[in-house]
Amino acid sequence: MTATGDPILESRDLNVRFATPDGEVHAVRGVDLRVRAGETIAIVGESGSGKSQLMMATMGLLAQNGRTEGSVRFRGQELLGLSARALNRYRGQKLSMIFQEPMTSLDPLYTIGRQIAEPLVHHKGISRAEARPRVLELLKLVGIPEPERRLDSYPHELSGGQRQRAMIAMALANGPEILIADEPTTALDVTIQAQILELLADLQRRLGMAIVFITHDLGIVRDFAERVYVMQEGRVVETGPTAQILARPEHAYTQMLLAAEPEGRKPTVPAGEPLLLEGRDLKVVFRIGGGWLSRVRHEVRAVDGIDLVLREGQTLGVVGESGSGKSTLGRALLRLLPSEGAIRYKGRDLQGQDRAALRPLRRELQLVFQDPFGSLSPRMTVGQIVTEGLLVHEPELSAKERDRRAAQALEEVQLDPLMRNRFPHEFSGGQRQRIAIARAMILKPKLVVLDEPTSALDRSVQKQVLALLRELQAANGLTYIFISHDLAVVRAMADEVLVMKDGRVVERGITEAIYERPHEAYTRALIAAAFRHEARSGVS
Repeated sequence: MTATGDPILESRDLNVRFATPDGEVHAVRGVDLRVRAGETIAIVGESGSGKSQLMMATMGLLAQNGRTEGSVRFRGQELLGLSARALNRYRGQKLSMIFQEPMTSLDPLYTIGRQIAEPLVHHKGISRAEARPRVLELLKLVGIPEPERRLDSYPHELSGGQRQRAMIAMALANGPEILIADEPTTALDVTIQAQILELLADLQRRLGMAIVFITHDLGIVRDFAERVYVMQEGRVVETGPTAQILARPEHAYTQMLLAAEPEGRKPTVPAGEPLLLEGRDLKVVFRIGGGWLSRVRHEVRAVDGIDLVLREGQTLGVVGESGSGKSTLGRALLRLLPSEGAIRYKGRDLQGQDRAALRPLRRELQLVFQDPFGSLSPRMTVGQIVTEGLLVHEPELSAKERDRRAAQALEEVQLDPLMRNRFPHEFSGGQRQRIAIARAMILKPKLVVLDEPTSALDRSVQKQVLALLRELQAANGLTYIFISHDLAVVRAMADEVLVMKDGRVVERGITEAIYERPHEAYTRALIAAAFRHEARSGVS
């Protein structure tokens, strides 16, 4: 459907600036944007291009050090300059937003059901009990399994993809006229990604709602958006109908975005290399409900009897849909979650070690989290965050030496060292992910569990980060467990792949053998979904 008529949302000469200790950052530069009723537009660009800040300014959700100039009108009403109370008549009801990082947007103290009900309670004036049937319907719509049980689950009990779907359900609660979706499929595997896009398109057809889709991946908008705005360094450098932009991009930046794709293949580590990590019959069971006086209501076998062996210098890719147990396996191997079974690191039994005994090993065993913003303290500068581990493991270093190491670590992940005095909220999602990588790498570990380390990064930056990870691995003999739902990235990084489903391993082997000749139907379905999606994106 092609929308016609006057725009219901319109920005004119919109500018967004942030005051920082190093001076002013001009994040959005003179942007004009129009959204008509019922249409879908996409705003694409690399991390830090200003696409998210453009819509945060529209919603009146900028950080305290941000200020706007220009005009934003919804159905003729100027939104810039309205009080928070006046804006709340629009936010959540007329304009709703799905945020990029669900774990920082969901309150860890409240159940998913209660949080999804909150917009209904606030705007419709109904009780939470009255909202419950609608919440259940929304959970079903966004594809969360066992929705009746998940109503009473807390955010930490859901996988990353399930949390993102809960955020979508919350944003849809009041049937907004415009839904702003900021990277809504970033944490989702390819099969669920397609379902979410189909769901949003179906809701749009039924409700007549407009969608503003913010993404760093030009490919996924091919079948979804009618018009595209391409942003670079705060400016719109190209705009037009989606088919035209993707088929005949005029700007060099748009051409680069379309051409970016993970490259290379990792050679298999020889069988004679020393063993670094072994897991035998590893199990992780989550007991849902229960407490001091109540009984356990449900058990989830998140990891169910997994064996694995890693050799020095190896990269083991772990793939599977959201909720398959990938991240839980990585945390269990690092003894960050209680588990059953054997875990041996350099021949040493980790299961038999208490917290004090494990502490010296933490330097060698590092984790890069899936949600970088949730793992970065908002009260610390980036320099302090990156060097926090040095205070524990190299306490003899002077403040000057730690600062030098911070600058070096940031430079290694392609961030300006001068940014080390800024705070996490001043960075884009992709930049925060690189900060998280720098924090792990500064300690020169032996084994790094990378949990979706490129999920928030655009393809061009992904290529840089993957190249960086390869360089660090080659230079320092690092071993990686690379957890991802992005099969193209895993193919470029891993020499062996482990495919997980429902906590179990369904297939494992040499990467190219798995991708070229998968034996299991589940593996074939994952690969078909991933590379069918890329074919639609114009990737050869």
